[in-house]
Amino acid sequence: MNRPPAKRPPPITAPIAPSQSADTAIHAVVKKYWGYETLRPLQADAIRAGIVQRDSLVVLPTGGGKSLCYQVPPIVVDRTDVVVSPLISLMKDQVDGLRQCGYPAAALNSGMADEERRTTYREAMAGKYRLLFMAPERLMHDGFQDALARLNVRAFAIDEAHCISHWGHDFRPEYRRLSQLKHRFPGASIHAYTATATDRVRRDIVSQLGLRDPSILVGDFDRPNLTFRVILRDDAYGQTREIIARHEREAVIVYCISRRNTEAMASYLLADGVKAAFYHAGMTPNDRRKTQDAFAREEIDVIVATVAFGMGIDRSNVRCVIHAAMPKSIEHYQQEAGRAGRDGLEAECIMLYSPGDAVRWQKLLSGDTRSDGGDANYRAQIELMQHLQSYCQPVGCRHRRLVEYFGQRYEKPRCDACDVCLDEVGDMVDATELAQKILSCVARAGERFGATHIAAVLRGGDTEMIRKWNHRSLSTYGLLPDLPMRELTATIGQLADLGYLTRSTDGFGTLSLNDASWEVMRGRRELRLPRAPQPVTRQSRGGEISWEGVDRGLFEALRQLCKSIADERGVPPSVIFGDASLREMARNRPHSEAGFRRLHGVGEAKLAEFGRQFVARIREYCAAHDLRENLSPPPSAPPRPPLRQCAGAAAAAKMFAAGASIEEVATALDRAPSTVAGYLNDYVRRERPASIAAWVNDAAYARVAAAARQSDSGRLKPIFEALGGEISYNEIRLVLSHVQTVADQSSPRA
Repeated sequence: MNRPPAKRPPPITAPIAPSQSADTAIHAVVKKYWGYETLRPLQADAIRAGIVQRDSLVVLPTGGGKSLCYQVPPIVVDRTDVVVSPLISLMKDQVDGLRQCGYPAAALNSGMADEERRTTYREAMAGKYRLLFMAPERLMHDGFQDALARLNVRAFAIDEAHCISHWGHDFRPEYRRLSQLKHRFPGASIHAYTATATDRVRRDIVSQLGLRDPSILVGDFDRPNLTFRVILRDDAYGQTREIIARHEREAVIVYCISRRNTEAMASYLLADGVKAAFYHAGMTPNDRRKTQDAFAREEIDVIVATVAFGMGIDRSNVRCVIHAAMPKSIEHYQQEAGRAGRDGLEAECIMLYSPGDAVRWQKLLSGDTRSDGGDANYRAQIELMQHLQSYCQPVGCRHRRLVEYFGQRYEKPRCDACDVCLDEVGDMVDATELAQKILSCVARAGERFGATHIAAVLRGGDTEMIRKWNHRSLSTYGLLPDLPMRELTATIGQLADLGYLTRSTDGFGTLSLNDASWEVMRGRRELRLPRAPQPVTRQSRGGEISWEGVDRGLFEALRQLCKSIADERGVPPSVIFGDASLREMARNRPHSEAGFRRLHGVGEAKLAEFGRQFVARIREYCAAHDLRENLSPPPSAPPRPPLRQCAGAAAAAKMFAAGASIEEVATALDRAPSTVAGYLNDYVRRERPASIAAWVNDAAYARVAAAARQSDSGRLKPIFEALGGEISYNEIRLVLSHVQTVADQSSPRA
């Protein structure tokens, strides 16, 4: 799974030392405009680099808060910065959001009327704005660069910076000209931002932009709020519809490989009553814009798209991303799946996988006019696809495999947020004999056929190919007559994905034997494969925690109010308030504007503009349902830390030692509850506390311990089911850890 190292990447530099005065100013700006008390990891370091004008490359995964890194510095030091953005829709969404916060920002692009563009230009030259958004083509115009020089622009932020690299997943030639900025503005700093950059792409960005001694900040690629699942595809339409049903009235993106697939899937969903639309590069620009706007404004719930849909998305509350087929690389998958849960709330990412996807991609890539089967670029693309094929196999934690692919360590023993760690995949069984029959059939057929033909021979089929090649005479013909075709072809695909068969890269998927094949055939290696997984019928468990204490009825009432205000203003609802803020309102139910101001995401401008309406709706709902205000935090809740990167597990351990709950620690450290639950489990194993009563009550502890003694497997799922689902996986895991680490394991409570 891990890619072999090439050249050494640019070193991740030490962050700029905190300054008390600078941090105080940052805190004041973030609180005033966005209503945030804390920053996410690395945001403060990136903001400091912007303030002191040190070149930087900031790699934060989607949802990691890149925009704030270049929005804060010009306000703190009172200057005008330029943001380079590749899409007009992306600029518009960002400017709309900033203006709702009271932030002075504007855009200059070809989509504006002439008079509006002239007015914005005059106001920008007069220093009215702190951020000015524009496309690379406009920025590199000589006349406009002269104007920016007169304005004394001191910093440029390059958004979606991977577009400058030939090795990036969305290379754009017009971005290459940005390499001239250092020559034209030698006194200005350049700050590159992207969500996905491998070592090679990072090196290329630094080189192309001519960054000088840059601060290179690479965030954690793990997205603990996302639950990853890979499901064997047998009915793409039906399986997609079942998944969408779990996300009624929530935003879902469905990715397909071809334009024809997107239109067919959207038609199927529409016929079944789903508010859906398709999106692909074959549509007119006007039709694409209308579809994207309808999705952003929550007029449709589901968008079915090719990879053409993505970079311009500014909807934070996507609760599910479905890949109806395997994408062509882990980079693409990480970027596309990462569009779920950008607001930090729970979301799920599901890939419907078939081994035939690889063959389809090989044909598409081999037919690309830019490459052919002997081209080095083609071979590199095939290698990237093969890494993703390996990821699709249920042989390890999916969070771990994604994080380690991008060169980072994954510290947790399990994520509890993927189908493997949630025990949703089938048990591993001895498949040595089955594999030997398959491999033997490949050998006897002459190593010149694909999985479908081999499966047909083994099942004793009567196809034209079998008759043509007289494969009824093979000794392996009909060896597996009772194994369903879908299951057999999937098993053959697994053997290829795991390296026990070699699949050709010529677009035909021809199977051949290799050294590992012969070891299995000669009985020198045992092979275990998972059983077919059961269909998933529930949402991500992280949602249970994120909805805790939230009045769903009030949330929907506030969501409707938010949408009505957004419709009046012609902006997406998320520009007014995102789901995270709406859930906090529905949890805390403030009855005064003072209480409303205390909520996460409520800055001064939004308080003044929307506070009265939202408080009135909250009070009206509470009166009708006999609910009271609920703003007081638990007495033992530790205060949120000031603006700095939290120490993670170490900070959590100190709070756990004082008896803090998972919810209290999650709030204090601004981490997902699922992440904090992992910290607690590690704390119990390491510190061996005499009691865990602060997190699991006595009755639950005794029931889990008793069920564990009756379970031979030591796995969580049988214990969870034996307890009737009444005790959470987190509590079960915590009890098992405690039982294993206390001195007297025979006692139900140490």
